[in-house]
Amino acid sequence: MPLMMSEEGFENDESDYHTLPRARITRRKRGLEWFVCGGWKFLCTSCCDWLINVCQRKKELKARTVWLGCPEKCEEKHPRNSIKNQKYNIFTFIPGVLYEQFKFFLNLYFLVVSCSQFVPALKIGYLYTYWAPLGFVLAVTIAREAIDEFRRFQRDKEMNSQLYSKLTVRGKVQVKSSDIQVGDLIIVEKNQRIPSDMVFLRTSEKAGSCFIRTDQLDGETDWKLKVAVSCTQRLPALGDLFSISAYVYAQKPQLDIHSFEGTFTREDSDPPIHESLSIENTLWASTIVASGTVIGVVIYTGKETRSVMNTSNPKNKVGLLDLELNQLTKALFLALVVLSIVMVTLQGFAGPWYRNLFRFLLLFSYIIPISLRVNLDMGKAAYGWMIMKDENIPGTVVRTSTIPEELGRLVYLLTDKTGTLTQNEMVFKRLHLGTVSYGTDTMDEIQSHVLNSYLQVHSQPSGHNPSSAPPRRSQASTPKVKKSVSSRIHEAVKAIALCHNVTPVYEARAGVTGETEFAEADQDFSDENRTYQASSPDEVALVRWTESVGLTLVSRDLASMQLKTPSGQVLTYCILQMFPFTSESKRMGIIVRDESTAEITFYMKGADVAMSTIVQYNDWLEEECGNMAREGLRTLVVAKRTLTEEQYQDFESRYSQAKLSIHDRTLKVAAVVESLEREMELLCLTGVEDQLQADVRPTLEMLRNAGIKIWMLTGDKLETATCIAKSSHLVSRTQDIHIFRPVTNRGEAHLELNAFRRKHDCALVISGDSLEVCLRYYEHELVELACQCPAVVCCRCSPTQKAHIVTLLRQHTRKRTCAIGDGGNDVSMIQAADCGIGIEGKEGKQASLAADFSITQFRHIGRLLMVHGRNSYKRSAALGQFVMHRGLIISTMQAVFSSVFYFASVPLYQGFLMVGYATIYTMFPVFSLVLDQDVKPEMAILYPELYKDLTKFRGTVGDQHGSEHSSNEQTWSWNSSRQPTHDPQGRGREGDPFPSRPSSFGF
Repeated sequence: MPLMMSEEGFENDESDYHTLPRARITRRKRGLEWFVCGGWKFLCTSCCDWLINVCQRKKELKARTVWLGCPEKCEEKHPRNSIKNQKYNIFTFIPGVLYEQFKFFLNLYFLVVSCSQFVPALKIGYLYTYWAPLGFVLAVTIAREAIDEFRRFQRDKEMNSQLYSKLTVRGKVQVKSSDIQVGDLIIVEKNQRIPSDMVFLRTSEKAGSCFIRTDQLDGETDWKLKVAVSCTQRLPALGDLFSISAYVYAQKPQLDIHSFEGTFTREDSDPPIHESLSIENTLWASTIVASGTVIGVVIYTGKETRSVMNTSNPKNKVGLLDLELNQLTKALFLALVVLSIVMVTLQGFAGPWYRNLFRFLLLFSYIIPISLRVNLDMGKAAYGWMIMKDENIPGTVVRTSTIPEELGRLVYLLTDKTGTLTQNEMVFKRLHLGTVSYGTDTMDEIQSHVLNSYLQVHSQPSGHNPSSAPPRRSQASTPKVKKSVSSRIHEAVKAIALCHNVTPVYEARAGVTGETEFAEADQDFSDENRTYQASSPDEVALVRWTESVGLTLVSRDLASMQLKTPSGQVLTYCILQMFPFTSESKRMGIIVRDESTAEITFYMKGADVAMSTIVQYNDWLEEECGNMAREGLRTLVVAKRTLTEEQYQDFESRYSQAKLSIHDRTLKVAAVVESLEREMELLCLTGVEDQLQADVRPTLEMLRNAGIKIWMLTGDKLETATCIAKSSHLVSRTQDIHIFRPVTNRGEAHLELNAFRRKHDCALVISGDSLEVCLRYYEHELVELACQCPAVVCCRCSPTQKAHIVTLLRQHTRKRTCAIGDGGNDVSMIQAADCGIGIEGKEGKQASLAADFSITQFRHIGRLLMVHGRNSYKRSAALGQFVMHRGLIISTMQAVFSSVFYFASVPLYQGFLMVGYATIYTMFPVFSLVLDQDVKPEMAILYPELYKDLTKFRGTVGDQHGSEHSSNEQTWSWNSSRQPTHDPQGRGREGDPFPSRPSSFGF
């Protein structure tokens, strides 16, 4: 029994929490304890944020009226259309870098110690002995940051300097991307990036529409169809845009990339023309024009564009090892203070004891060696060089050299789907007709059936055009007649060739250089020159398959399409109605009329869950869909219904009335369409495979064995994401999958979370909308339940949601996270994670440039983590401990010396000798630890459990809970195991992949 059913009840009652596992919510400490434990840092941060907000004076976003081609008529000042990924400017660079360095206790301590040498009473040695190491560390850090900042500046300058054609009263002029203003009319050519958010006014395509690629915005490489404003598309010439008085009213800038509300108004006509604008009339920045040439009016620029609003600001990433060393430094400082107090106490507090106390603090300061940061920074540079020089992972680039150890401490890996796990190349794999199934090795049989079918049609005498298909009115009147296999294959192939939204495109012939504005260039209509455009790669795969078996889509516009048969005849079909695919309906349909026979047919295809209740009774559909899904194939059910002229006319009148209704238009239109979706004839079931990247399955298996939990965050549809999760073995075949039902309020979220809580050891699949609702009311509960799952798939996620999920994981689990992606929509997620990895792929280099590490293939992440990440972490841990040990040795000698000479605060060694001991004299033996290797790389990859063992903080500097030296016996042991020791079986120590006492270093 649900506790409550109404949303209102949940708003006012908190008692429903007791049915959900409560997360551990720590209450904020108050008073002096809170201030000492970090409250001072919180107060300082809050004050800085307040000052920044006051200085920036962030203005409120408002709706706007944009006049075509008249930027000067804008009522408000809008931001520049420039891209800026830099962290600092010329004034904030030095203060910013120094703040990032001295906010760590280690560096701040050295700064105080160095400054104390300017006081004569406290001076112990030469100034250079303190300032030279500190200055070297700061110089290296500033130089590294300056180089990174200059590279970011160059990339931004390259993007902002791209030239675009701007339409003015005097004609076309070239303008830089950064100089584009709200109200400008911008011409964007094919394969060119759209520089700002625009409303689509005009295109060179006759149909008044074009395709754009949005992979850099939402991660989907499916091409999206955009429609020009009909009023401006109908204008005779391009220059007529300036002869009309028109404006666009646009809503205020917002994050949502899937919606837009606005109006287009032309004032100089009688009466004025008003057109409503929706998402299909927009061209968002960072998308690519895939067909034709487009003209748009700019409505949002710079930081008000959808792509920039969905991108988080870059932050300085600090490795967990550095944070742990910072905490360890504080502990050593306490030991230093205690030792100094003991010395002053034994001295009897004679004379100016406070001065002696401070001098002892300076004498024993080598307990916290300045060379620690120098050695670690040099080690990190060496690790980065080794990663980039590894021949087994060519093309890998280390862009953030300060966190290589993070690669060895990961617990959660959050990955994109499209282009990261998959190649986004669909291949037709299976056609099932109920009694017979065809795979890739039997496609030639389908081709011969299609060829014979059309040859028979062509040879039969008919009063119609010889290229026409035979009339099939008898099928509507006698549906129970058993058809031959050849006839069923013919019907299925024709249905697949007609039921889609694919458009064939032909490239202009080489040598055509006409400059006629928006003129249609000469085109080559040969098969080799044809490419297909569609909003889904599945549909392109289906149309390419029909072409391979003999039925080719040769042309299409908004009103008709043409198919070419194996014999070369062209069949023309008139498109009467189109019902596009939606995530709610999970199906799409089309009504066509065969011009040769005047036969009207309603074709439909969709997911099995949506089509199973629509098609006629059968006993094989559910079973075969399950079989294909287990193979990782994406299934589509294809069906048809033949309509009489009277049936269609009745439907068209009811459909037109529903589309004109003001109230509940969507529901009424859906009801009319559903009146056709009854007792449809099931034609076939198709299976399409989204090809995975090379070695994805073994790589994911390796990561799981290493103790890394994998979450897939994608902007794709739920069904697609689920199929890829199965085919990539992200979810094993024996695991159950819990699909989180769509929820819209707190009550539904509560009930669904209760249902999910009862499941055990099952993968979670949840959509972005449901995730948003659950996080609003049950954030702690959802994250805790999700973290218990072996795998999580989040579909229909916006870029902001991806980054939010990463942040939640970091906050709730306190574990290290890694995000990997290849598109511009993954940048926020990559920057929010502790470690970001970008893949250079088909979706461009935006993710690669924003990431900490860049790789060329997903499979390279295995070696990057298991070998380089593990080695970097172990080596830095050993190096840090050894440097501290070296400092303790010299401090112990100083303590003995002072004790022998009546606790005098005099240095044991003078001048450069102390600095040399901590740097040059002992540098090479200590720094050789960066070359240490406890197991061979092949062994580390073969046994990923070694990585899992490392994340338990064995033989390392330690975790945040005080286990810094939980296994010092392992860490400080000499590497005697380098020399093989033989056991009774004759197996040497070197061959043991799991040594009982792994060493951290050796000579």
